[in-house]
Amino acid sequence: MALTEKEQTSRNYLKDKKPYVYEKMRRFDDKIRRGESIGIIQMQYNYACNFKCEHCCIKTMQGTKKSRSLTPADVADLARQANELGLARFVITGGEPLVFKELDDIVAAINPQKFYINLDTNGWFLDDEKARHLKELGVDRIQLSIDSLDAKEHDDFRRMPGSHERAMRAADASLAAGLQIFIQTVVTKQRLYSEEFINFIKYFNNKGIGVFVSYAKPVGAWENVYGSMITKEDIRYFEDTLEKKYNVFTHLTAGYGLRLGCIAVKGMFSITQTGDVLPCPYIQISIGNILKEPLKDIIDRGLSIAEFGELRDTCLIAEDMNFIKKYMEPHVYSKPVPVPCGEVFGEKDKTVKPFNLSVI
Repeated sequence: MALTEKEQTSRNYLKDKKPYVYEKMRRFDDKIRRGESIGIIQMQYNYACNFKCEHCCIKTMQGTKKSRSLTPADVADLARQANELGLARFVITGGEPLVFKELDDIVAAINPQKFYINLDTNGWFLDDEKARHLKELGVDRIQLSIDSLDAKEHDDFRRMPGSHERAMRAADASLAAGLQIFIQTVVTKQRLYSEEFINFIKYFNNKGIGVFVSYAKPVGAWENVYGSMITKEDIRYFEDTLEKKYNVFTHLTAGYGLRLGCIAVKGMFSITQTGDVLPCPYIQISIGNILKEPLKDIIDRGLSIAEFGELRDTCLIAEDMNFIKKYMEPHVYSKPVPVPCGEVFGEKDKTVKPFNLSVI
């Protein structure tokens, strides 16, 4: 698939500002043809947060007691391994990264010259000064969570009075600092078809900001909550109608000229506060731990599981009730998470037909 105009602009930015990262991304096609991951590393460095959001996907992870948590030194070693594997993108998340005392050290440990760095935030602490500081550190883009243009609706959903005002301020501060930015918003089946959602998209598009849709998922605080989930028909409506008309996208949207469907492991994976690697932020199953074994071995293990190593033209955790009924309900829900993958998948779940570009 050809690059979109937006993707070409992003490539040009990297070619100018981060040529080393640009060269890694140019090799993504070859990596996919070989059946290798090009995963974004979504690093849940710490679960500390100043919000208690209604939909919090890490609620079941908070308070987990294990031997130790990640340190900047662990991040540096992770980045070294990721670079050797040709990976190029990090998302720093939590919790809320702007409450992390060692945030500057984390960014330095990743090494901004070797990776494209996103920072995922609720915007509470993101003012003009902080935005300029993040830009100077080497952060490339802000993922800012906003869930309504109506202040009360947003504040109620985020369970934090005043959070909407601060988030809107954060959007302007990011633009003023020259940071790339997109708005990340939670969309239920009901919201997808609402006039409110269309107006939401238009508002931010008119400010030159794209909108990333995170479909409602039955995990964390919404575990076993299925009434807000989307269907395949909803996905088609989004792709055939909204994507073609507005600057709006999901993790299923083709990127870098590639369409991978579900991007778990192959296009993204998450690393928890205690080093466990999850296929995606919302599938709370551990495929290994970076504090105990090499990242390459963990990725290979993830790709050996059919649900992640084969093409799945949907979002497994937002839409696929077969996946949820077969794996999540009996093996993950109501258990301490993340659950080791050996307790969820067996020999019958091994990859038979590995993904590659020729079948996309």
